[in-house]
Amino acid sequence: MNSAPQPAAARPAPREGQEDAAAAQRLHGSRIAVVGSINMDMVAKSGRLPLPGETVMGEAFAMTPGGKGANQAVAAARLGAEVSFVGRLGTRHYAAELLAAFDAVGVSHSALVRDPAALPGIAVIMLASRGGENAIVVIPGSNADLESADIVAGRGAIESAEVVVAQLEVPQPAIRTAFELARAAGRTTVLNAAPALPLLPGLLALCDWLVVNESEAMLISGAADARSSCEALRGRVAKGVIVTVGRDGLLLGDAAGVQRLVAARVTAVDTVGAGDTFVGGFATGLAEGLKAYDAARLGQASAAIAVSRSGVQAAMPLRAEVDAALAEVATSAHGA
Repeated sequence: MNSAPQPAAARPAPREGQEDAAAAQRLHGSRIAVVGSINMDMVAKSGRLPLPGETVMGEAFAMTPGGKGANQAVAAARLGAEVSFVGRLGTRHYAAELLAAFDAVGVSHSALVRDPAALPGIAVIMLASRGGENAIVVIPGSNADLESADIVAGRGAIESAEVVVAQLEVPQPAIRTAFELARAAGRTTVLNAAPALPLLPGLLALCDWLVVNESEAMLISGAADARSSCEALRGRVAKGVIVTVGRDGLLLGDAAGVQRLVAARVTAVDTVGAGDTFVGGFATGLAEGLKAYDAARLGQASAAIAVSRSGVQAAMPLRAEVDAALAEVATSAHGA
């Protein structure tokens, strides 16, 4: 049986870098609830990824906080959103480090259920230093135990947010409950349908926005390519769909049709957190009242900066960096 959420611990004094995120939060003031996974990432870097059955010598190893849900929460907080995290955390190992990562950027975890009997989620990541490609195995741990009752216990975070975000690293019945609560409260829902899994019947109908990559889009839609998938899916959610296509940018499909947003050209160092950084930026833009096009540009600019650095959460940009990048693009376009 799931335990009730423990009372929120007292917040520590601000750390280096936390003041910048807090200042952005005071300026922008948008509220986001993220329902999702929280993991410890174990990252092994080598020159290239090994082939099946092959052993390669590594260059570096690191353990860093991760999980798609936690990554998206941190990305949004660093961009100025006021973020609450709803999920389930096994506290047998690494819990202090994972919660400290939230505290460092001001993500509230008072709606995060602590489970002393469970292990947290673990992600084993192989990263190529040349080109930034990656391969990931996720052991869900306590993320797999998230239940609708846990969501109901944290409903205050959901009902007080402008935007509610979820991914598929936690059980879909819990996501459905979160989106039902969000819809009843008139909140915007964003589903990042990753990893690629069949969707629970009725879940798409609760989505305002669907964010997927090309393979995820084709799985859900049954279409043969990204654009056809975008066309097929834009009428199955309330507001629209975004299909990311890597270096080719993204497709934004809504009631007006499908349009492409070109990606910025950057030298990729580490692509592991690109999608999560984009989702955090897109959700932040929506919560601030931006139109979907501008929210997507905010997400793109955030992801472009993140992949140019090593790491995942540590690579996610602050709002001032993203605003400067967008201003530079606007100036270049005006000059052209």
